[in-house]
Amino acid sequence: MTAGNRPNAVPSARGRLGCLGEWCARHFLAVFVVWLAALGGLQGLNKAFGGSFSDNFDLPGTQSVQGLDVLRAHDPKIGGTSSPIVLHDATRPLADVSGPVNTTVAALQKLPHVLTAANPLLVSSKGGQTTGPVSADGRTAYITVRFDTSPLLLGQDYLDGVDRAVAPLRAAGVQVEYGGPLGELARPKPDDRRSEAIGFGAAVVVLLAGFGSVLAALMPLVAALVGVVTGLAWLGLLAAAFTFSTVSPTLATMIGLGVGIDYALFLLTRHRQNVMDGMDPAVSAGWAVATNGRAVLVSGCTVIIALAGLWASGISYVGRLGTAAGLTVVTAVLAALTLVPALLGLIGRRIDRYHVRTPVAEKAPETGEDKAGWHRYALRIARHPWRFLIGGIVVVGVLAIPLFSMRLGHIGDGADPTGFTDRRAYDLMSTAFGPGSNGPLTIVIDGTAVPPTDWNTLVRQVTKALTGLPGAASVSPLQTTPDGDLLTATVIPSASPQDAATTTLVNHLRDAVLPQAVAGTAAHPYVTGFTAVQVDFARLLAERLPLIIAVVVCLAFLIILTVFHGVLVALKAAALNVVSIGASYGVLVAVFQWGWGGPALGVHGTVPIESYVPMMMFAIVFGLSMDYEIFLLSRVHEAWLRTGDSHGSVAHALEITARVITCAALIMASVFAAFLISSVIVVKMLGLGLAVSVLIDATVVRLVLVPATMTLLGRNNWWAPRWLERILPRINTEGPTPGHRP
Repeated sequence: MTAGNRPNAVPSARGRLGCLGEWCARHFLAVFVVWLAALGGLQGLNKAFGGSFSDNFDLPGTQSVQGLDVLRAHDPKIGGTSSPIVLHDATRPLADVSGPVNTTVAALQKLPHVLTAANPLLVSSKGGQTTGPVSADGRTAYITVRFDTSPLLLGQDYLDGVDRAVAPLRAAGVQVEYGGPLGELARPKPDDRRSEAIGFGAAVVVLLAGFGSVLAALMPLVAALVGVVTGLAWLGLLAAAFTFSTVSPTLATMIGLGVGIDYALFLLTRHRQNVMDGMDPAVSAGWAVATNGRAVLVSGCTVIIALAGLWASGISYVGRLGTAAGLTVVTAVLAALTLVPALLGLIGRRIDRYHVRTPVAEKAPETGEDKAGWHRYALRIARHPWRFLIGGIVVVGVLAIPLFSMRLGHIGDGADPTGFTDRRAYDLMSTAFGPGSNGPLTIVIDGTAVPPTDWNTLVRQVTKALTGLPGAASVSPLQTTPDGDLLTATVIPSASPQDAATTTLVNHLRDAVLPQAVAGTAAHPYVTGFTAVQVDFARLLAERLPLIIAVVVCLAFLIILTVFHGVLVALKAAALNVVSIGASYGVLVAVFQWGWGGPALGVHGTVPIESYVPMMMFAIVFGLSMDYEIFLLSRVHEAWLRTGDSHGSVAHALEITARVITCAALIMASVFAAFLISSVIVVKMLGLGLAVSVLIDATVVRLVLVPATMTLLGRNNWWAPRWLERILPRINTEGPTPGHRP
């Protein structure tokens, strides 16, 4: 559409969406039966055939994975996944309970999937000293257990077997704690019910305050809850065939509740105004779906496309997180377009019968009602757009400043609550052996192609290179695998696994120390181990985050351009969404990485930003922000098509959507913020980041920057070259108006 041209009429038919909405409102019992049958059936199938969730990082092609593959090929017993079982006795040396220790090690060695279990109390025949990891006072030690697969994939039944194996030690009064992947398996299973209850309670308060009606407050919550439970059942079934992260259900719940409430609220707002204007409830439900339902459908597709963009990372772990979140978005859209109009049909004209104050809804567009509140605010922006634009940019700019010092990494066990066994194991090992003992690095030198005449030279060079290694607390002597082809050593960093110094040590080994050590030979060096895998994971995500941003931004630009046929409005939408996400990144860095307010959230000390959180946040928040963008733009576009007044259409749309957008944002932020009480640091991080993002987007961006920029652009908002107009499809998000019935 060119700047000077606009359509002369709005469509005159409700279309299929409107017919669907009216049918659901008139046949609400049939809709309820279908939803209950789907919900009950999926829940039954999930309980019978659903899978479990585990964190399994698949990073093909990275040095850490290649080194582990080489190690497994030459010595399977030391090439598995290792986990320490930490032993501590505060009253006596562990040598006094050597019998139970020996019994436990023997029982562990007999467990399935166990390759080796190293007894720390074995005594050297030469010096009479123990050969295993035992503290100087003899009261702390750990059994290194190597598995042929990650313990996280083995489940609770396997953990019960480990508990039975260590029972003799516990019976002898020895404290036994699990570290590493085994400790993660033993963590208490996340329980989101309290967070969900808090989020629901906050949503009820916001809805009652914003709309006054009890039934209008409860209906979006019912629809959102049904959508989330259905989506989680689908996710459980998919988990039987694919490996989804342990945080996937929580993430899906957060997103599903947020968008489900928003979508229902968008429909409810338009419906209540129609009913207040005297329209039949079933017809009104149809018109609500025909109008705002189109925006819901477009918004839902945008969120799903943004989440699908995570697959561009090339990392299945991250892509499946996006898939898990997208499932509940799909069910939220389905619930909004079918279950919500059915509920509206059931309630009929009684929607405002029970209220805590005088119910309010959208202002009728054509009336001359009291122009207070949001209308005066909209006119103020129209009079001073530059003032509001500069002020909004300053706010988000200040919030984004910490972003430039963001450090990606893995949040180690040391940040977990003290009630977790892996946290207790971490503390015991840090006290007895130093913090770096929780993240050992395995050096692998593949000498398969090294001639025997050069072998001694290789050993001398590697030994010299690892001697006095900066950043290392200790380096074990080089060992040769049974087939004589590999050299291996264990490096214990001086710092904790999540410390930046450990990442520096890994990179220094890979980039300088080991390449120089094997120079002049045919050997290939590797640095592997769980800590090295996490370093590779963070590096890959940091490298691919710009790609994800580019993919998602381009997709969003194309969607807005296709829907509204305005090049500048699409560019503005993409740019301002990136701005709001940058501000939320800054808040995350200040709280978690700098420690500003972290203790109040239950975070002990400072932690890096979990490597996949920025990528997840970008896709999720970018998608969610499009909800408000499309909802606001659709009303601006609707007024523009009707009046041709570019400034007036912005003020009018802001007046009738500001209250809804504000309430929706408060609800979504409350749902996300409720997850701050989770014991999992990553969930806290996602909860805070998403809550802050939504608040910034719905206030500073959507209610300040967007109307200010659209006012300044004027008619140019809807400009597009004629050749582009000819090839773009026509997608009507506003739908018909009640005055244009078929």
